[in-house]
Amino acid sequence: MNLYDTVTPQSGETFTTLLAHKNIKINRIVSSENVEAAEYLQEEDEWLVLLEGKATLLLAEEERTLTKGDTLFIPSKTPHRVLDTQRGTLWLTVHIF
Repeated sequence: MNLYDTVTPQSGETFTTLLAHKNIKINRIVSSENVEAAEYLQEEDEWLVLLEGKATLLLAEEERTLTKGDTLFIPSKTPHRVLDTQRGTLWLTVHIF
């Protein structure tokens, strides 16, 4: 599979699990410009890299704007939500259990 061979959804996001092994899970996420601002509160740590596009997140009450190449570590039990994304934003996330 090619990481960049994607189809942008009309709304929301598409999650594809690339690897689930022992204590990690790696996902590819493709975002539309219409994402639901759901709050996430995860039991696992998450590291992410934005491969394409632009996204604004609310992380523990602080707005963070990410662009191509930016990385972010989200410790477990840290409330966060995606506020805004550019159409075709491409993420790689690593969840560490």
